[in-house]
Amino acid sequence: MGDKTNAHPGAAGRAVAADQPASVRNVVLVGHCGAGKTTLVEALALTAGALNRAGRVEDGGTVSDYDEIEHRQQRSVQLSLVPVEWDGIKVNLLDTPGYADFVGELRAGLRAADAALFVVSASDGVDGSTRVVWEECAAVGMPRAIVVTHLEAARADFEEMTRICAEAFGADDPDAVLPLYLPLHGPQAPDGHAPVTGLTGLLSQKLFDYSTGERKESEPDEDQLPLIEEARNRLIEGIIAESEDETLMDRYLGGERIDVKTLVQDLERAVARGRFFPVLAAAPAGDGARQGLGTVELLELVTGGFPTPLEHEQPQVTTIDGRPRELMPCDPDGPLVAEVVRTSSDPYVGRVSLVRVFSGTLRPDATVHVSGHGLADRGHEDHDVDERIGALSTPFGKQQRPVSHCVAGDLACVAKLNRAETGDTLSAKDDPLLMEPWDMPDPLLPLAIQAHSKPDEDKLSQGLSRLVAEDPTMRLEQNQDTHQVVLWCLGEAHADVALERLRSRYGVQVDVVPHRVPLRETFATKAGGRGRHVKQSGGHGQYAICEIEVEPLPGGSGIEFVDKVVGGAVPRQFIPSVEKGVRAQAAKGIAAGHSLVDVRITLRDGKAHSVDSSDAAFQTAGALALREAAADARIHLLEPVAEVSVLVGDDYVGAVMSDLSGRRGRVLGTEQTAGGRTLVRAEVPEIEIGRYAVDLRSLSHGTARFSRRYARHEPMPPQVAERLRKMEQDAS
Repeated sequence: MGDKTNAHPGAAGRAVAADQPASVRNVVLVGHCGAGKTTLVEALALTAGALNRAGRVEDGGTVSDYDEIEHRQQRSVQLSLVPVEWDGIKVNLLDTPGYADFVGELRAGLRAADAALFVVSASDGVDGSTRVVWEECAAVGMPRAIVVTHLEAARADFEEMTRICAEAFGADDPDAVLPLYLPLHGPQAPDGHAPVTGLTGLLSQKLFDYSTGERKESEPDEDQLPLIEEARNRLIEGIIAESEDETLMDRYLGGERIDVKTLVQDLERAVARGRFFPVLAAAPAGDGARQGLGTVELLELVTGGFPTPLEHEQPQVTTIDGRPRELMPCDPDGPLVAEVVRTSSDPYVGRVSLVRVFSGTLRPDATVHVSGHGLADRGHEDHDVDERIGALSTPFGKQQRPVSHCVAGDLACVAKLNRAETGDTLSAKDDPLLMEPWDMPDPLLPLAIQAHSKPDEDKLSQGLSRLVAEDPTMRLEQNQDTHQVVLWCLGEAHADVALERLRSRYGVQVDVVPHRVPLRETFATKAGGRGRHVKQSGGHGQYAICEIEVEPLPGGSGIEFVDKVVGGAVPRQFIPSVEKGVRAQAAKGIAAGHSLVDVRITLRDGKAHSVDSSDAAFQTAGALALREAAADARIHLLEPVAEVSVLVGDDYVGAVMSDLSGRRGRVLGTEQTAGGRTLVRAEVPEIEIGRYAVDLRSLSHGTARFSRRYARHEPMPPQVAERLRKMEQDAS
């Protein structure tokens, strides 16, 4: 690495194809919002020859962030694939959003990749969410490297940033996080800042000067070598410590000069196996000559040090009925197993599925089996259907460049898979298989919506179904208690993008309305009621009288109806009518319009008429009796309570517990976990945590996450219930 003098550009304007897994590298770029991932991807594409010097695709368009929403919001909101070619290797660059609301797109990128580039800004440092993703990658042994950007910032300090990265990412072994190159600084500017104009290779001991706009290699002066000696020795020791040659360290400590080629080979093996994490510098968007600094070095690391798909552990594969299926890793001639990692809609092409092939070879016009992924709770139907593969292509910005096939280990786009959704498995129709799904974050921010007009109402259902088919981190709920359509999202930005896509892609205008939690009512005391429904208006009259007693039951009991009529006061055929009437009234509510639960309703007496009594009359009498009983009783308003589990860094435990208490929460306990984190368990009324997904992120600087599940309904405090009633009255 660092010994090549010239770039090896691919051919601009044509599809980059791969014929074998060994010639593919799948790399996902990870980092916080604003770290420079998208700019780095475009600089790498430019260096590899996929873009012209203006930073444009040869036949028009931009290479990344091409969606109109991304242009308007000035940030990435979706996973983008940019394939480039370098030294005969196809490199699939997967650019992920850095904003926490789009972590689902990040997870999809991690699933499709075999290695990760963590992009950190020299001016912003390493944020908590980036550390969390690093730990996730470490848990599965994914190879990683670190790229430091924004070196042009006034207070940028590469050496200090390297120390911060070693502290943040090298908790187990700080010597496994070391730089491969040191920045080469130009003359100091009047403001005291010395711009980075090149790089010094620590292993090769060569200078790579970008100050003229082209990468030029030269030998350092004798007085420059001592300046890099300490960093070089530490790097060599770090590489040797991970070497498979156990004699290498003894030879090095004995004074033997280790050949650079041997060190590079050991470095590449350690990187590919996820044991060494090199730090590189890049200035992809510098002004003038420095633009593209570090991109050649980065492409050399990716093609030489990152693993091929053959070295990546395959996700678990089963048959449709759940029996394990063993497959050769990444075999182009094996059974077809591919996965949809992203689904999008194109106004001209229709649905486009980004697919990672794990086994076999995907070809156009083939018929494949599409296996559903078990996300019925999020509005996704389970399905097992056969579909025909449309055209295969490789994306580049808005373009889709046709390819003839996609081998195991590679990625491609498939047009017009009408039933396949994100997370689905594609396999041979005569040998259907199913891949173990990746973990997807649970959407916890509710967005209640309604159609803006009658034409929108007709299109709303189809638009929402398409939206959740594209994004499995959304959950669609038709709440039967509140009669609201609720789209559950990961955060406010996620919700904004969902609304924008409904409007721009599917032509559906919606209004956001206040989200209502499903409240209920119950009797706090025993009460009796008499329902009298007697009318005479010509012809058959209406006559029904019934007397009931209502008493509270423990939570979760529902409604229990008991018949204790004696002497036939209410004829047997009308007793079900009374029950039907009281249950219908209970569903409508008795005080604030919320359904009545957890009571026993006992029918004790009544009267009937031989001619004028009827089913309808006794239903009405039953409802009247329940309303009269409610008028004489104390009624509790019940609110849903959720069991909340918050995983938070130890530094924020106090703030989280205090915040939960302020939400009328009851902390049940805490539990120490690995990585300096604490699990806080509490019970909190759901009405208090509608925006908790947003508030917790702000409270913990993006480092905490939580889960929630319904626990039970319990009485709302009288003062809170009264305040809620006034708010509902004012709203109406």
